[in-house]
Amino acid sequence: MVTGASRGIGAATAGAIAAAGAHVVLAARDREALDGVAGRIRDNGGEATPVTTDVSRLDDVEHLFGTVERIGSVAALVCAAGVLRSAPFEQITPATWAETLDVNLTGSFLCCRAAFIAMRRARDGRIVNIGSLSGVYATEKFPGLTAYNVSKYGVIGLTEAIAVEGKAHGITAICVSPGAVDTQMLRQANPALRPGLTPGDVAELIVALLDSPLAAASGANIPLFSNA
Repeated sequence: MVTGASRGIGAATAGAIAAAGAHVVLAARDREALDGVAGRIRDNGGEATPVTTDVSRLDDVEHLFGTVERIGSVAALVCAAGVLRSAPFEQITPATWAETLDVNLTGSFLCCRAAFIAMRRARDGRIVNIGSLSGVYATEKFPGLTAYNVSKYGVIGLTEAIAVEGKAHGITAICVSPGAVDTQMLRQANPALRPGLTPGDVAELIVALLDSPLAAASGANIPLFSNA
């Protein structure tokens, strides 16, 4: 399963996972874009099931995982859904703060919890959360991104917690924290920042992580500064 699969890192990851032979369940709010990604996967010979989902809503997440159960078991979850609303600190509204934390952090929690329950029954599974260098200690931060930065710090902490509790059940969790990736979100965050990574670069790494024995590294956060 890949959340945030309608564009950017999520779409690239869904395509790469399908190309590797897995049936991918795609989740995002934008149904038209989601159908486009699923259609391209199928055109390339892959299997994809799109499910319109707002990951910040418990009912939507329950519906998403109910769909997965009708298809098969959850072998892997990639949480790539995210929003970014830029505003100077003193102009951040409670609504903007809540939306950012609800999608980026609570959405990851809801999906990870549902996947954890299913994976615990199977005593196997891998979770990859998409963080950001914005959530990594001692990296350069940009003005206007307070809510986003805080949400990504939380995603890294969530991944560490899942790794601790998943160890006894064969569940591993890794966080990938890219820097400047050539996406709509980067252009929104800092139009002057030159991307050093493409969504495909990140997707390639995620597929490798899903296909590797990583029990000893579970809970790690992998910062991605560039593809150089």
